[in-house]
Amino acid sequence: MKKNLSNMLNFKKGSGLIPAIIQDAATQKVLMLGYMNEAALEKTQKEKRVCFYSRTKERLWTKGETSGNFLEVVDIKVDCDQDALLILANPVGPVCHTGADTCFNEKNKQEYFLPYLESIIQDRKDNPSDRSYTSSLFAKGINKVAQKVGEEAVEMVIEAKDDNRDLFLGEAADLVYHYLVLLVAKGESLENVMAVLRERHG
Repeated sequence: MKKNLSNMLNFKKGSGLIPAIIQDAATQKVLMLGYMNEAALEKTQKEKRVCFYSRTKERLWTKGETSGNFLEVVDIKVDCDQDALLILANPVGPVCHTGADTCFNEKNKQEYFLPYLESIIQDRKDNPSDRSYTSSLFAKGINKVAQKVGEEAVEMVIEAKDDNRDLFLGEAADLVYHYLVLLVAKGESLENVMAVLRERHG
């Protein structure tokens, strides 16, 4: 995360406050809008939890300090005019005080499922669980993960020769899942693969 962001921002333009757009790092949904002064930004960077300046209470306010629904900071970006922030965060629970996922009353879910699944797989790698099949694959090492991709590919090819649609789609889904596990295990991403495909297409 960038350091000394306060030095990059023009707080004077907004009478000491700048707007901060909060976006879910995984789903890309806009969660809410708040305002920060220099102290709120510094606290946000230090604690890696979003802290605003409350204009009604006239004090610093860490989102979730009462509800426990914190916004865990992933990255902070400064806009081109240096008078606004885009904060990528992982929400812990609903964001809005009404109980809604977002303050714009939207469901906070990934529009495209594969990137969402990829983020779940990444989480199983970063935060392993004894109850998670995905975590167990990572624990067995890259050779086992790669082997599973090969096995699933063969099984899909076998099913492709028959006319059972459900079995074929099931094996295709297994292959895609294990392929994503292999990408994460290698430290790569779907976006990196898409970049190669775009380059070839162009």
